[in-house]
Amino acid sequence: MEENKVPFLTSITPSKASFDADEDDIKAINGVKSFVKEFHYESKKLWYLAGPAIFTSLCQYSLGAVTQIFAGHVGTIQLAAVSIQISVIAGFSEGILLGMGSALETLCGQAYGAKQKDMLGIYMQRSWIILNATALVLMFLNIFATQILRLIGQQEKIAEWAGQFSLWMIPMVFAYAFEFPIMKFLQAQSKIMTMAVIAGVSFAMHTLLTWLFMLKLGWGLAAGAVILNCSWWLMVTAKMMYIFWGSCGEAWSGVMTRKAIFGNLDYSFNLS
Repeated sequence: MEENKVPFLTSITPSKASFDADEDDIKAINGVKSFVKEFHYESKKLWYLAGPAIFTSLCQYSLGAVTQIFAGHVGTIQLAAVSIQISVIAGFSEGILLGMGSALETLCGQAYGAKQKDMLGIYMQRSWIILNATALVLMFLNIFATQILRLIGQQEKIAEWAGQFSLWMIPMVFAYAFEFPIMKFLQAQSKIMTMAVIAGVSFAMHTLLTWLFMLKLGWGLAAGAVILNCSWWLMVTAKMMYIFWGSCGEAWSGVMTRKAIFGNLDYSFNLS
């Protein structure tokens, strides 16, 4: 077998394992004291990874929630319109794109475990292409949101406001298409603190700017939509800069070539 065609998951002998069972595995539990000790030890390892991940998810979810809160100060109809757009129109797109991006979690985890770190960047870029193509289709939900809401019996004014807000939120659909693969790419390398810091800064700026432009300056839903889009794209851009500047080592080897995108597929065909 050629060197560039090694199996995707290489076998690892016990002598070359990357962990020491005596150090990483829990010891035998002989009583309450040993149970508490091992529970505390395992909890520390769990929360070291889960804590920043939970914080990141809360910040991302709270971006839309903050916009809804301030929309309620603008008007009742505006609050209903923003709530419907974020929970129904954007929620549908987010669910599909997040589900598709989650496939990268398995691929990147396998590649990282198999010491094929260079494949992480390739998988992420392939995922960008697929998810952005899907985002192009999902974009029509935003374009025809007013008609869709009318069809399901929503009030006319709410449908119109929600449809207008959906048009303004089209850039966020494509932010999802970039953000979710990046999240899985960084999680596979345990770059969770970086994600948490970026999410926290984005959330703080989002809250401040939304309050300033929607309430103090009175620019209404248009300002809320612009700031919400910018907040998501700020997270995407910051993480891209972190990756492109070499902070991920072998996992990012640069923009992939056409061969790396499509592999060794043969596109020739016979018309005869």
